[in-house]
Amino acid sequence: MKADQNELVTRTGPDTPCGALLRSYWQPVALVDEFNPALDARMQDRPVKAVRVMGQDFVLFRDAQGAWGLLDRDCPHRGADLSFGRNEGDGLRCPFHGWKFDVAGRCLDTPAEPAGSKLCDRVRQRSYPVLEKSGILFAWLGEADKAPPPFPAFDCFAAPGSHTFAFKGLWNANWLQCFEVGIDPAHPSFLHRFLNDVALAEVGNNAAGKQFRSAAAGEIGGEHWPMTRIMREFHQPEISFEQQPWGLQLTALRPMTEALTHVRVTHAIFPHTFVIPLSQTMTITQMHVPVDDTHTYWYSVFTSFAGPVDKEAMRNQRLQYIQLPDYTPKAGRHDNWGFSGAEQRTQTFLGMGEDDINVHDQWAVESMGAIQDRTREHLGTSDKVIMANRRTLLKAIESVQAGGTAPGVADAAQAAAMAGPDTVDGIAPAGEWPAWWREQAQAKRDGAPWSARAAQATETA
Repeated sequence: MKADQNELVTRTGPDTPCGALLRSYWQPVALVDEFNPALDARMQDRPVKAVRVMGQDFVLFRDAQGAWGLLDRDCPHRGADLSFGRNEGDGLRCPFHGWKFDVAGRCLDTPAEPAGSKLCDRVRQRSYPVLEKSGILFAWLGEADKAPPPFPAFDCFAAPGSHTFAFKGLWNANWLQCFEVGIDPAHPSFLHRFLNDVALAEVGNNAAGKQFRSAAAGEIGGEHWPMTRIMREFHQPEISFEQQPWGLQLTALRPMTEALTHVRVTHAIFPHTFVIPLSQTMTITQMHVPVDDTHTYWYSVFTSFAGPVDKEAMRNQRLQYIQLPDYTPKAGRHDNWGFSGAEQRTQTFLGMGEDDINVHDQWAVESMGAIQDRTREHLGTSDKVIMANRRTLLKAIESVQAGGTAPGVADAAQAAAMAGPDTVDGIAPAGEWPAWWREQAQAKRDGAPWSARAAQATETA
């Protein structure tokens, strides 16, 4: 990639071409949990947060009626920081001169002005649409005179709250390298390689760290194969991708014998989301939103196609590795991401722990530097997905610059196609894997109590 192209795809602030593209999509700006007083005591008296997205500063708050407001952070009077405002139930009042704004940005009061002043009628703070979906607050940050696209009905947003759990974390790196690590089908065989296997019963129920190790890919002759063994022993996947309305469907085949093939089908939802199977009944949908050009929040929604999720247990497991209230990882460059040379020799390929594979991805992302210099890369055949996504990104930036519509989820004409998508991770008959994976995906969907209820509701409507 040329230097000017790398600059183009990594800069996302206001008035940048890539920033304009990303502002065409609904973006996650906070977890609903961030307003939970049990997790952040500051929220008990004052549900107000400063948030920064794509180099732009906002204030996010909830009024007494439960409505969410996202406003530009600088007060339109003299520019003071509204994140220090007084939440008075019906609006946020700036402490500098008392100007007050509701969740829609309407000016409700300018108390220092003379009686009968009409100044309020002429002032409006820029506000942004906010939607609450699966424990995440999404905002549309596009141009004020344009309508946001319909919100996608992907599984992670269609499932009821009882079957989803949302979490996030901060990485000190540019958004694109965060996303590219996630959509790379080859890296799990190395970055997440365990040098030995353990009985699945010994792993326990640590859904935060050891889920990858405890996931069963399938059976051969009655023997359960842990995912780690599959990734370790078959490390040259046959990678392919297909264009879908939302982006790319990714397939990684790992031939095991003449009769059996491991199949993993995942998705890259443009511009920065991937969907992968965590287990036979749970998926992860992970988004990567720039805080600025050198920091990124990943947001994950865990979606169960079986029973309800235990949100408290899942949260507590992750809080072993992530610190509140800012969701910053405990490991990082400051401690070499917990690296151990002894572990690298005997336990894991990377040497950064067995319990939290998320730190493996964090290292890959952050060790590239704050903004990866892609002019120094030497890409190979196994990077075909990375190259395809970059081509799409460059084309989309060019299209939006020319006044066109951003692709995928941002295109209202494609809204009806924004459902699913199906994933699979398992061992299939080698010659029948295309039909096999779709049958497995449909069986998972048919077994989801919420999916069945949704289908029944549609039929009786």
